[in-house]
Amino acid sequence: MLSYSQTALLGFLQGLTELFPVSSLGHSILLPSLLGWRVDESSPQFVAFIVLTHLATALVLLGFFWKDWMNITGGIFRSLYRREISEKDPYGKLGWLIIVSTVPVGILGLLFQEQVSRLFAAPRLVAGALFLNGILLYSAEKLRAKLPEEKADDTTLAKLTWKQAVGIGLAECLALIPGFSRTGLTMTGGLLSSLSHENAARYAFLLATPVIFAASVLKIPDLFGSGGIFLGPAAWGAAWSAIAAYFSVRFLTKYFESKKLTPFAFYCIVAAGLCLAALA
Repeated sequence: MLSYSQTALLGFLQGLTELFPVSSLGHSILLPSLLGWRVDESSPQFVAFIVLTHLATALVLLGFFWKDWMNITGGIFRSLYRREISEKDPYGKLGWLIIVSTVPVGILGLLFQEQVSRLFAAPRLVAGALFLNGILLYSAEKLRAKLPEEKADDTTLAKLTWKQAVGIGLAECLALIPGFSRTGLTMTGGLLSSLSHENAARYAFLLATPVIFAASVLKIPDLFGSGGIFLGPAAWGAAWSAIAAYFSVRFLTKYFESKKLTPFAFYCIVAAGLCLAALA
């Protein structure tokens, strides 16, 4: 069972890395192994704790983008009332694009949740996935450089095709494997769909919210598996996760206005190499 100090450290790390394209889940699994903590990372309670920290991040995202979500929700209801998805209503179109992108990871997450949970106890595999995550981010930037970049605004984001939305959702599915980044893979799909870095990041943050909420509904009950004795440390860790996530999203929304994924790609490659060496 994790202590308050351990959940605070893990929660802060998760919140800090969840929105960065470096796999927060990978870091949360690798840290206990590197520090020699006696933790069963595949236990239902540990998995539920990680999900709770993700839920804290999702709440931060919901608050940070509350205006977007108000507009998106209104747009979806307008489209339902009119029984059509109009290109003239960018927020309505954006809402349905997010729903379409959510479907693939939702289906695969439900089908393979047990298999994915077992990977939590395989830190070497997670480090290998983190290395591949870095390679994918670097490759995405190389391919993106060959595509035109449009202005970052709501209209442009809503111009994604349904096929591209499915492609982004399929890319996100790889992030079910610990070590691959949800933000990184979603941004990769967005960049290869000719979105700007700013718009790709925004779409990734918006898409993360319903995905994380859905996963939380399934796993939070596991926190009560030991009579609720882990709820205190878990909630403490989630609070630290929320604090870190708030500063992360503030930083990254500014960062991707002018910068790229390349530094994160190099970080993943180097960090994975060091972890593999330490775990050998």
